[in-house]
Amino acid sequence: MVPLAAMADHTELLPDSLPAEPLTLVGEWLAQARAANIQPNPNAMVLATSTREGRPSARVVLCKDIVPQPGYVVFYTNYLSAKGRQLKDNPRAAAVMHWDALHRQVRIEGAVVLAPDSDSDAYFATRAWQSRIGAWASEQSEPIASRARLLDAVTETARRFGAPTPGSPGADDSLKVTIPRPPHWGGFRLWVDAVELWVEGAARIHDRARWQRTLRPLARGAFKPEAWVATRLQP
Repeated sequence: MVPLAAMADHTELLPDSLPAEPLTLVGEWLAQARAANIQPNPNAMVLATSTREGRPSARVVLCKDIVPQPGYVVFYTNYLSAKGRQLKDNPRAAAVMHWDALHRQVRIEGAVVLAPDSDSDAYFATRAWQSRIGAWASEQSEPIASRARLLDAVTETARRFGAPTPGSPGADDSLKVTIPRPPHWGGFRLWVDAVELWVEGAARIHDRARWQRTLRPLARGAFKPEAWVATRLQP
């Protein structure tokens, strides 16, 4: 792996012998992007979903975990949002993470299932209290008459939980308030059945490889994965 200090004189290529399992390397890339501190949200990823009829849409979410074994990526959102409804109707997604300054890109595809409630509860409890208020107050993706009406909903929700209005005097990050996870908000696991890794090459001769595997459905939103098959691709 190329040290971060050497990225200015970028010479990285994928290994000649491709790793048998790609998600460990993806996790290493994400850790290096965090350590490099080159962008505010190095774990940002574009998530693409589609309707039952195949109409696609995409937006940026935050990758909250990469679990190489058995092989899934975790993100959180409102289950009743546009993406949440699309994932219910068509439970497959694709995602892209791009670290331009590090000359790397990751593409991921796979089946999407709900994360266990215990995982969602644990993560929700770590969020800033303002974000927890927002998760209750916002009917994500639904129309609203005005910005003022949205702020009224935030104030009403804060009052319900005995908290000050976010952004008001004294409403800082140190405030301790108990706010449970709303039932319409939580995690998804994107079980990966295809990964592409790309690194920028000299003279625009990039390096690219793809890993694919079959996922056999099990009970309770889990899968039994078969072995990865790796193939180097032309850029």
